[in-house]
Amino acid sequence: MTTNLPLSADQIATLNAPQMDALADDYGSLGRKLSRAGIDIDAIKDKVAAFSVAVPSWGTGRGGTRFAKFPIAGEPTNIHEKLEDCAVVNQLSTLTPRVSPHFPWDKVSDYAALKQEAESLGLGFDAVNSNTFQDQPGQAHSYNTGSLASTLEATRQQAIEHNIECIEIGQQIGSTDLTVWVGDGTNFPGQQDLGRSLDRYLEAAAQVYAALPEDWRILLEHKMFEPAFYSTVISDWGSSILAAQELGPKAKCLVDLGHHAPNVNIEQIVARLHRFGKLGGFHFNDSKYGDDDLDSGSINPHQLFLVFNELIEAELNPRDGFNPAYMIDQSHNVTDPIESMMSSAEAIASCYAKAVLVDREALNAAQQGNDTMMAFQALRRAYNVDVAPILAMVRVEAGGAIDVLTAYRASGYRVRKAQERKAVGLGAGIV
Repeated sequence: MTTNLPLSADQIATLNAPQMDALADDYGSLGRKLSRAGIDIDAIKDKVAAFSVAVPSWGTGRGGTRFAKFPIAGEPTNIHEKLEDCAVVNQLSTLTPRVSPHFPWDKVSDYAALKQEAESLGLGFDAVNSNTFQDQPGQAHSYNTGSLASTLEATRQQAIEHNIECIEIGQQIGSTDLTVWVGDGTNFPGQQDLGRSLDRYLEAAAQVYAALPEDWRILLEHKMFEPAFYSTVISDWGSSILAAQELGPKAKCLVDLGHHAPNVNIEQIVARLHRFGKLGGFHFNDSKYGDDDLDSGSINPHQLFLVFNELIEAELNPRDGFNPAYMIDQSHNVTDPIESMMSSAEAIASCYAKAVLVDREALNAAQQGNDTMMAFQALRRAYNVDVAPILAMVRVEAGGAIDVLTAYRASGYRVRKAQERKAVGLGAGIV
């Protein structure tokens, strides 16, 4: 039960009050425009209200490059403070009711209590994430040779046991998905046998798969490069889907929008994975050159819209087990992480709403008739709609803010936390 919200509901309502008339006017105007096209704005609003995206626990902190990290005052230092920040994001945006934790970063001694703590903040838990790409204090075997694909049997077994531990933790906090990303790969030609490394990964992943409860999934995340810059074991959607097919029906593919070469047709990958029943979920972010983990929609919002267009098609024509997990996964190097996640949640929901607005009948007729321009225009008409009044109305009706950034800054939350929390030290890397 929600009992411990970090922000004052009265303050949010007070900030909303002067903007309510303008919102009602904008919503009414958009409603009349959509009505002329035979679209009920309230039906669209209800769909957006039912949409949600998870936030990562690690996303509440400052990220960094491989060279440096510049902490922000009031940054969280443990899972309890991370949950509080995630609650702020959800309270204002009303779009992010679940948190995806990462282990061992978020380990505690009492997971039943952690689940209750999250519930008191209006939150639940999403997929659990394992970490076998980074050595931890007291760890018996280093991952410098890889993890699930390591040439060393003891290291592989350690990675297997950690993933199984994550499943056990997830069962206690209400998760049903395990996300597995490995940094295994090589930096030099000849460093490892490229075929045998995949064999080792599949053999180890099969042991993790065997530990999955009946209602669980394992989501396999691919990445083209980094930390290895010559080869990565699960480098692309082809490697991912082949691994998922070999492991079994509970293995699905997870698509991170930044884990592709520039100009890759990600929306086509979405359609292909869905075609074979292996579309498991998304990590939303944006990219300019490589895996930049920029804020969602900050570089190419049109691509994000096209991805959601395929997701709506998949939703209307579902394959067995279609239930994609949506999560924000981005690095906040120069912004307040709370502000970035709220901004990204709005960008994601906006593209979802626009995809819902696509006239599917007109689009499909144009596609069948090979009318290229009219098919394109069916998408363009929906993309050009300003859906901000719909998103704002959804937030207001759920107790959120019309203007999330203004409300957040007016709350003084970051200033308070800077005074209350222990400072985060300087560091390097993205975690």
